[in-house]
Amino acid sequence: MTGLREILEKLKNGKITITEAERNIKGLYIEEIENIASFDLFREYRTGFPEVVFGQNKDVQDIFEICSKILEKKKQIIISKLSRHKFTILKQKLESIKGEYNIVFNEKAKIAHITSEDLEITKLYGKVGIITAGTSDNEIAEEARVIIKLMGAEVITAYDVGISGFHRIFPPLKEMIKVDVDILIVIAGMEGTLPSVVASLVDIPVIGVPAPTGYGLGESGKGALTTMLQSCAPGLVVVNIGNGFGAAVISILFLKRIEKYLRKANED
Repeated sequence: MTGLREILEKLKNGKITITEAERNIKGLYIEEIENIASFDLFREYRTGFPEVVFGQNKDVQDIFEICSKILEKKKQIIISKLSRHKFTILKQKLESIKGEYNIVFNEKAKIAHITSEDLEITKLYGKVGIITAGTSDNEIAEEARVIIKLMGAEVITAYDVGISGFHRIFPPLKEMIKVDVDILIVIAGMEGTLPSVVASLVDIPVIGVPAPTGYGLGESGKGALTTMLQSCAPGLVVVNIGNGFGAAVISILFLKRIEKYLRKANED
């Protein structure tokens, strides 16, 4: 696919006219796929993060149509909330199309990553720490970890270190501070206290993710979400219940801003 930079280079060198450049740039915006989806091809240029296909509740054939069309123009596609059953069928279908692709699936994260063989992931400056309160929260943590790794950043994890055994949080948190993580994602269900505790101990942004665990009055993560939103610990921001993907995207955007200003400082 012709990218924005290539179009601008051709315009600069007089190989295409302004009208042709405008038409080519518009072609980067949206890919209409057989009345199934409108895929935002330009999102990565505009927002710093590529559009991701949400696999839950989509028919496998529809996901295949989206992937096969997008892979004609992009070197990678990410599918979130995808079951093992859907992935198995999708993989068989994808193997029938032209081109050499790497197809990777993380079952716990429910994420499929399909790339052309010549794709190189650019390393992103910075580190993200991911902490979970309990083992039940690890699926959300894996979703965040995989997305952050795919975007080129380093991830350090510590799972099952919640406040029911309060002493467990200190060794991994100390290690994360020692290696100088830039952002922390903290995932907790039940009463959801851990993100507030962590935010009170560090001087970096903490993203709280309520996990959909718990029962009774605060069931399905509602208690955890309420606790995090009512936190008196400064430096804590909160995403929706189970939104590991959203936490990962926020982290990547933070790191990209840091990298931008570091690059600018080095140029000066």
